[in-house]
Amino acid sequence: MSDSFDQLVHGTDEVLTEQALRKKLALGRPLRVKAGFDPTAPDLHLGHVVLLNKLRQFQDLGHQVLFLIGDFTGMIGDPTGKNVTRKPLSRDEVAANAETYQAQVFKVLEPKQTDVVFNSTWINELGAEGLIRLAAQHTVARMLEREDFSKRYREHQPIAVHEFLYPLIQGYDSVALKADVELGGTDQKFNLLVGRQLQEQAGQEPQVVMTLPILEGLDGVQKMSKSLGNFIAIDDPPAEMFGKLMSISDQLMWRYFELLTPLTPAELNRMRASVEAGTNPRDIKIDLGLTLVTRFHGAAAAEVAKEGFLSRFQRGQAPTDVPELLVGAGDDGLALPRLLKEAKLVSSTSEAIRLVAQGAVRVDGERLEDAKRLFPSGETHLFQVGKRRFARVTIR
Repeated sequence: MSDSFDQLVHGTDEVLTEQALRKKLALGRPLRVKAGFDPTAPDLHLGHVVLLNKLRQFQDLGHQVLFLIGDFTGMIGDPTGKNVTRKPLSRDEVAANAETYQAQVFKVLEPKQTDVVFNSTWINELGAEGLIRLAAQHTVARMLEREDFSKRYREHQPIAVHEFLYPLIQGYDSVALKADVELGGTDQKFNLLVGRQLQEQAGQEPQVVMTLPILEGLDGVQKMSKSLGNFIAIDDPPAEMFGKLMSISDQLMWRYFELLTPLTPAELNRMRASVEAGTNPRDIKIDLGLTLVTRFHGAAAAEVAKEGFLSRFQRGQAPTDVPELLVGAGDDGLALPRLLKEAKLVSSTSEAIRLVAQGAVRVDGERLEDAKRLFPSGETHLFQVGKRRFARVTIR
């Protein structure tokens, strides 16, 4: 049991409590290990993988994972870390996102040891009366102990009443599922502890709370997030995933190795020492890209992504897998900003104008300086935006 305990606590930020975890591991039965994921955006990303890796460790030791899709709480929107009230999603948006989660999660978890559950199942049954009784088990003063709520309260930022329901419902999920352990990021600690409290009030043995570090996004500053655009989705195409990983800073690279790969601290220290001795950090980063792309797409795809990256950025060649597109033009031709938007190389014409001004747009290898340039029908050109976005576009 000591070996399994040491393996499970390794890499965690906090375990509340370690003594309770030892006691539960000694029960001699599979533990019910819960983690919740709100489908507020399509696609799981590498930030989620930090948590999924720990769930897989539990599975490898014989325990059962409760992969909770918060289809009800997703319509509230987790207020954790938010400076403003989060816009609730519609039921259709949540359902569509939840479908992608189910399709992707088994890239990490073992299906036979995973129960995919939806919290609308028991929250809908709770009804209005049950929800009021649930709300009566917590106080406003206790809610305001949460750092994000207290900060918004001090700064006279609005806090909607429904946001107070979020940690209560997340906690009630643990009661409904009779969870032995719940995992979450460090920013989820308050919500996880509410689960312990509600289980005690329901006469259940309180769950062990395990918090894990939060993975920074591509910017190296804020947590990886779809809404911030600093993410790497586990369903990103191999070349895109590899390119994004190569774009992170040398310092952030070590954080990704630590949180996303099975390397031991001793192995990481040897890699750091090799860089200090003169190894190019780029070569180490290539190993990171190969490791993660292999995990989600296979070794062959990882090698192709690596070779494509090296050809594109080190040997000055365009990628071989450039999408071929047709876009329509008027009698006077198609203006560059509109063309780039139609080709999905930019999100807006204003972004296109800005990138041209920054020298980040090339046509057939030549940097473009005129954002007003018109492209007549009948021509085909290779367009490049930034380092990774390419398209061969025929104007018709």
